[in-house]
Amino acid sequence: MKIAVIDDERPARRELIHQILEVLPGSQIGEADSGASALELISSGDFDLLFIDINLNDMEGTTLAAAARRMMPRAQIVFATAYSQYAVKAFELGVNNYILKPFDPERVRRVLEKCRKDLERSSPAQPAGRLAISSDRKIVLLDISRIVYVETCGRSCLIHTTEGDHTENQLLGEYEKRLSPQGFFRIHKSYLVNLNYISEMFPWANNSLAVKMQGFEKNILPVSREKVKNLRQLLGL
Repeated sequence: MKIAVIDDERPARRELIHQILEVLPGSQIGEADSGASALELISSGDFDLLFIDINLNDMEGTTLAAAARRMMPRAQIVFATAYSQYAVKAFELGVNNYILKPFDPERVRRVLEKCRKDLERSSPAQPAGRLAISSDRKIVLLDISRIVYVETCGRSCLIHTTEGDHTENQLLGEYEKRLSPQGFFRIHKSYLVNLNYISEMFPWANNSLAVKMQGFEKNILPVSREKVKNLRQLLGL
């Protein structure tokens, strides 16, 4: 799941991100500390879920939520606030839920589970544990647990599994949406990896990192610098 946490207080962002990763360890999380930076963040990519603080320094969270709803109609939006009276305003704006500060882990877990289920209901149905792809003029059902990583290949994507490779004419962002809840993380604009198959992580160019995947140790996959922090969190490093 791709999630944005928008709050002008860094400790609040850190705590909420920690609680999110406890529930959904495969999530890709972006941060913004103001309304302006939030608009820049959400305009740069499609998010599944937005946590928005009501009181931002430069913008009301309600204003940002209304803008986000126009930009990403499918996204789930959750208000984060210290004031329970904003719950009514949340539902007037079509916001999906709210959480109160200080964050209660059980409440955060329930909200995340509800948002995840709502997103699944609004997405095309997939057989449990399988990924349906169109390959060689036929539909192939791949066991998600056997997918090691996915990479861009021209205008298509190459899906590497423990049993062989498959090519599908699809954008990597679509696989990211479908596989992030299953423990996959986009380490680079060109690579989406199954965290369970990372065998090595080591320093790479420009003060970044690279990884190797089980069964594909000859291939070095670079990690974008802006992804390093989230990857370390996901791996518990």
